[in-house]
Amino acid sequence: MTETPFDPGTEFDRQVQTLIDLGYPALAGLDPDRFREMLAPLREPAVHHGDGPYDPENGHVPFVLVLTRRLAAIEETMPRTTLHGKRKPGFVDHSFEPGALDRFVTTSEVEQQAYLLLGVERGEEFCGAVPNDAMRTIAARDRVLLTIEEGIALITHFPQILVKNKCFSVGGSRCGDRRVPAIWISQQAPKLGWCWEGNPHTWLGMASAAGRATA
Repeated sequence: MTETPFDPGTEFDRQVQTLIDLGYPALAGLDPDRFREMLAPLREPAVHHGDGPYDPENGHVPFVLVLTRRLAAIEETMPRTTLHGKRKPGFVDHSFEPGALDRFVTTSEVEQQAYLLLGVERGEEFCGAVPNDAMRTIAARDRVLLTIEEGIALITHFPQILVKNKCFSVGGSRCGDRRVPAIWISQQAPKLGWCWEGNPHTWLGMASAAGRATA
């Protein structure tokens, strides 16, 4: 794996600016200055923990700045994603029945409205694996599954991480049935959909992270 040296402070600033450029302050009901102030305390933990592998093209990033649906609704954030070098907006698949996204909640204790996701892996090693098996393997490694919001944040800040045949499930958000949310490419744009927990797909892995950090 090739790692590109980078400065975590500069990277944190880039991610904040990306959210501002995409209109996230308005989604959170804040002006850009207040938005920056809200996120500023996360810069120190980003610098402190931002020493992991940085290789987005191969599915590894040290940290991702995440806003939960309490600040920015999924229906508003997914259309702000694009594929790398493309302009067509991402979308939520119609297979989510009305109100379904409200029921896909985190399986972990994520109480903060904004935080850092650390040591993120796209998880293409699990392409072709049964999602239930992949989730058990990740749990055995003491890693956490990505939530829907974290998956959207990942491709928002690193669109180059979503590529053909290396898309990923976000098993950290569930609704109590057999559906596992996933993000893949459809109609030349990112799509948030779902697959069955017992059905493997050769092009769909399972994303995970080392943990989360707050201010």
